[in-house]
Amino acid sequence: MRLLHRSDTGEFNLTRFPNEAIPPYAILSHMWGADAEEVTFDDLTNGTGKDKPGYEKIWFCGEQAAQDGLKYFWIDTCCINKANKAELSQAINSMFCWYRNATQCYVYLSDVSTAKQKASDRPSKFTWEPAFRFSRWFTRGWTLQELLAPSSVEFFSRERRRLGDKNSLRRQICEITIIPESALQGAPLSAFPVNERFSWMQPRETKREEDKAYSLLGIFGVYVPPVYGEGTASAFKRLRKEISKLEQCMQDLHFTNPRDDKKRIEDTKGGLLKDSYRWILRNADFQRWRDDRQSRLLWIKGDPGKGKTMLLCGIANELTSSMAKIALLSYFFCQATDSRINSAIAVLRGLLYMLVYQQPSLVSHIRKKHDHAGKALFEDANAWVALSEIFADVLRDPSLKDTYLIVDALDECAIGRPKLLDFIVQSSCVSARVKWIVSSRNWPNIEERLERAGQKVKLSLELNAASVSAAVQVYIQHRVAQLTLNKSYKEKEKNAVLAYLTSNANDTFLWVALVCQDLGDIPRWKVLAKLEAFPPGLDALYNRMMQHISSSDDADLCKRILALIAIVYRPVTLDELTYLCEPLEDIADDLDSVRQIVGLCGSFLTIRSGTVSFVHQSAKDFLCTKAVSDVFPSGKKEVHRAIFLRSLQVMSKTLQQDMYSLGALGYPADQVKEPDPDPLAASRYSCIYWIDHLSDWNHGCSAHDRVPLQDQGPVDNFLRTKYLYW
Repeated sequence: MRLLHRSDTGEFNLTRFPNEAIPPYAILSHMWGADAEEVTFDDLTNGTGKDKPGYEKIWFCGEQAAQDGLKYFWIDTCCINKANKAELSQAINSMFCWYRNATQCYVYLSDVSTAKQKASDRPSKFTWEPAFRFSRWFTRGWTLQELLAPSSVEFFSRERRRLGDKNSLRRQICEITIIPESALQGAPLSAFPVNERFSWMQPRETKREEDKAYSLLGIFGVYVPPVYGEGTASAFKRLRKEISKLEQCMQDLHFTNPRDDKKRIEDTKGGLLKDSYRWILRNADFQRWRDDRQSRLLWIKGDPGKGKTMLLCGIANELTSSMAKIALLSYFFCQATDSRINSAIAVLRGLLYMLVYQQPSLVSHIRKKHDHAGKALFEDANAWVALSEIFADVLRDPSLKDTYLIVDALDECAIGRPKLLDFIVQSSCVSARVKWIVSSRNWPNIEERLERAGQKVKLSLELNAASVSAAVQVYIQHRVAQLTLNKSYKEKEKNAVLAYLTSNANDTFLWVALVCQDLGDIPRWKVLAKLEAFPPGLDALYNRMMQHISSSDDADLCKRILALIAIVYRPVTLDELTYLCEPLEDIADDLDSVRQIVGLCGSFLTIRSGTVSFVHQSAKDFLCTKAVSDVFPSGKKEVHRAIFLRSLQVMSKTLQQDMYSLGALGYPADQVKEPDPDPLAASRYSCIYWIDHLSDWNHGCSAHDRVPLQDQGPVDNFLRTKYLYW
């Protein structure tokens, strides 16, 4: 990239910088005059062009940049050697990136004067506003990306007087351009539908017809080499083809949306309470990681239930609000109970998805491999190798903004955790622009690998007990206030609950949450008598919950449900649960009753949006270790067997030809609309995971105990009768 700077003698000189060493710079957006009026690359190289009208704009940009403390600036008329076709092609495809990375963008409006009086009856705050609304700048094709890409855009009149910026003038700009306010304020352009982005260009014009397509490249995050003379139709055809490839790549990369996972986790835990996490913003270790360019890895560690996940949710929110326009933020929340989000590959896919969503140009690193391999790139035996190479290339990309990467619950990354830890350690040394935050339990094998990182900061929740205790106290007060409102506690009950929780919480958010959940089901007049029944400590509380289940009339059914939820590869819906758990099949059409039965399983389980999952990983850990004889009296393999056999039954019962009544072979998958009711609602889990449960049942079994795979056996019969439908 070439940049202009003014020498001590007042001359303007061009300096070329490699991508990795580009200094801070300002950039000019303007309307071109006639070709003969603009200062060109050759003019600056030969020391000519000072008598051209366009030289005034160079002076203006240089002076304004100097006032803003910037030594360098860029102007499209003279910083590109347009005689070099390769350089011109690269510049056209880099233009959006150059405007996005500029420290300041100055819009010089030669047709807006602050000297003129209002020439319109339209009410306006400024005398120049009518001229501003009708400026040619808003009708030109290239100025669309020049408006959207930079974080800071300032408007200047013909007299070089500042009119405002795209924030202070956003109301007028929205009315003029019909561009949503969120797009002007820095929302990722990929969040807007393709056709909507095309509509922003509709009323605009370009001097060369193909530029109407080429000026959209950055807005869609695609690379298209310009071919002047091909015509508008051909240029837009090639543009749409690249957009289609990009969309397919993003669809294939998408496995889960970490934003949705974060929202679901926050909702499951009762919402994010600001006062319970803001202590970390004042923590010396956190501030050292945030402020020191050399401190690139922060490891937050603590015992189960100490609030690590909500702490990271809060940090993510704070980084989003403070750095959204100048930095990228990508996060991933591992959950061992969900096979979609418990592997190292899933972590990289989720982080990449969020990065590319915010900075679409980064997709080029994925496209290099995806254009040849397709979706298999993310799913075959070499997926980790490919994804780790792609991720490393992204982190080395010179155009990458400052980037924050957050991975929660490394201990719940059940598949490939050692590889993921090694990758995080290695990539934390790649660039000072990239910072990591990870969290986990106090596991020695995690600490051993993270110790290899050179520039790291450790933040132990146990060593910050005072801060955590204060945060838990805030949480207790919040939950007791909710109970007081919902249960109409009087002062006596309120104070007793508050005192008991405070003295027994042991700085553990989860313990407080579980006790408060149970208190919500206890009548007010019984609260004082029941308080002492909640023992301090998570394991003791889980043990009490298990004893309560065992003594109930529905003990066997509750234990079967707990065993099933502990074994499945992802959280199941209520519809799926009714068919996987045989005793529930008779009430499959009464989901309210199923929901009540799940509620009998103590506070081990939670239901959100019709999906059943563990309230916390520690709950599953307890059932699978300390309560294993109660929950799995015949062993875990027996549960796999039951799920496998039930899956065969439900698939044989529900699968049929043309499940969604599409009426045609080869119907585009992205156009399929899920019917209501969905005929796959009950069997979707079984369709995907039945073979995994078969494998887990058979693995390690004696030949006598294995499921018969010979002819006429259950598997053979299913494949012969339902294979095509499956």
